[in-house]
Amino acid sequence: MATAIFRIDTSFEERALLWAQQFDELCFFQSNGHPDPYSKLDRFLAVQAIDVFESVDERDIFSDLEAFKAKHPQQWMPGFFSYDLKDQIEDITPKLPAVLHWPKAYFFVPSIIIHFFHDSIEIQAKDPHAVFQEIQYIQQREDMINLPPINIQKRFSKQEYLRAFDHMQRHIQRGDIYEVNLCQEFYAEDVQLDPLLLYRTLNSISPTPFACFFKFRHRYVLSASPERFLAKRGDTLISQPIKGTAPRGKNEDEDAAYIQALIHNPKEIAENVMIVDLVRNDLTRSAIPGSVNADKRLEVHTFKQVHQLISTITCEKSPQVSDTEVLKNTFPAGSMTGAPKVSAMKLCERYEACKRGLYSGGIGYFAPDGDFDFNVVIRSIIYDQSIGYLSFHTGGAITLEADAEREYAECLLKASAILETLKTSV
Repeated sequence: MATAIFRIDTSFEERALLWAQQFDELCFFQSNGHPDPYSKLDRFLAVQAIDVFESVDERDIFSDLEAFKAKHPQQWMPGFFSYDLKDQIEDITPKLPAVLHWPKAYFFVPSIIIHFFHDSIEIQAKDPHAVFQEIQYIQQREDMINLPPINIQKRFSKQEYLRAFDHMQRHIQRGDIYEVNLCQEFYAEDVQLDPLLLYRTLNSISPTPFACFFKFRHRYVLSASPERFLAKRGDTLISQPIKGTAPRGKNEDEDAAYIQALIHNPKEIAENVMIVDLVRNDLTRSAIPGSVNADKRLEVHTFKQVHQLISTITCEKSPQVSDTEVLKNTFPAGSMTGAPKVSAMKLCERYEACKRGLYSGGIGYFAPDGDFDFNVVIRSIIYDQSIGYLSFHTGGAITLEADAEREYAECLLKASAILETLKTSV
């Protein structure tokens, strides 16, 4: 693979994404300028697979993925893990129905990679100059998105959500769990739309640090995730769970009042503290003893739609543990399960209305230098173009102090950017 650097104008990114639609495999990451001391990529486009890893059975997917990585050393490898891998990791008996039958894990080794910088790009390809010229010839188009009428349906009615909430709180009262993340699906059928225009609209409405446009064949993920699941930088592992949500204000004073209410809210703080303890415990399985640290706790991060409480937990990775074992030891993200983790996942399997699929899983990459980075798949649209099925989930943490009506309202708040993108309501 050869490498070349080119100067670009502000329209190049759009033309590159239009050009990339011809390929069956496509991954575009963007950080939207959010400050992040652990960030490795600003904008990154990878297309056209040299080789693909796709889980098709119930073998040990993480061991198989480690073998696949060994076949392609020092290569970029974008891909995803489905939340439903939990069944294999923790031997949970699946009970919920699945609508989309996607792989439980999917990764590809790209033949063309484009790194975006402020006013230049670096292309890695067999012929970087030919790739650059192809993209230069792509015609821009108007980003006017005229969506057909979309009828969003709820997998849970509000009353069904409230009943599931009550069941979860009774389990908390009995001491079965301390906290649980109850999720619900919103979906539409027979939908035909332009996934790229939809992604660009979503990203303009809700620009987040772990945004991603992912395509494999006729399947798409349009992600506006604000949350890092797990990253590796050198020998350091980093997890940054989100727990604690407040709306944005209509002005600076109202915004400041919401922030103050958030950082002094006992329920939101308790949620975050419990998940920090869970993540610390998960990381201990892969860490050099005594190296797990949570020195950044309950930090307020402000996004276009919401304020969030984020904590940062780090550790030094044990040399005896492989990267895929690290991911297996921590998957799925504790912020999307509850505590204790396995008990919470079993109750979600009992009381939620359908499988989560890729929602609550992770999209990210393995890098040539041994680093990796995966988001938590939240605030994301899942779209299967071949059957016209569009889906997104939302969820929230239930504790003993939680109020059902407020938690339901928080689910709708978290869906607001997607609903605005789709120009619809629920």
